[in-house]
Amino acid sequence: QLQFVESGGGSVQAGGSLRLSCTGSGFALIHYSMAWFRQAPGEEPVRISCINNINGGTTYADSVKGRFTISRDDANNMVYLQMNNLQPEDTAVYLCVAMGRGCGVISQKYGDWGQGAQVTVSS
Repeated sequence: QLQFVESGGGSVQAGGSLRLSCTGSGFALIHYSMAWFRQAPGEEPVRISCINNINGGTTYADSVKGRFTISRDDANNMVYLQMNNLQPEDTAVYLCVAMGRGCGVISQKYGDWGQGAQVTVSS
């Protein structure tokens, strides 16, 4: 099963920035569309951004559009999420995962959830 390792979380004040990183454990991300989800306490993970492996096309949830940027560096087997103008409602555990059928709305995750990266934003 595919496994992912996230890093780069932390605690910031509202308006601050963080960059999250994700890599695959023992496999190449280049073969997959990749997505970032976030999970608030007591809730299911929600997809917030995706980048496909064909032409680098991206999608964003309305809640993060204009503030977050997803990118990938296939040469170094990494996917990133640059988060700017963070707000308290962005507080969550952030998880990266492969997507089974690109970045379409019906695409499901492919692989196991990792430990995630905790992001905490204070007002």
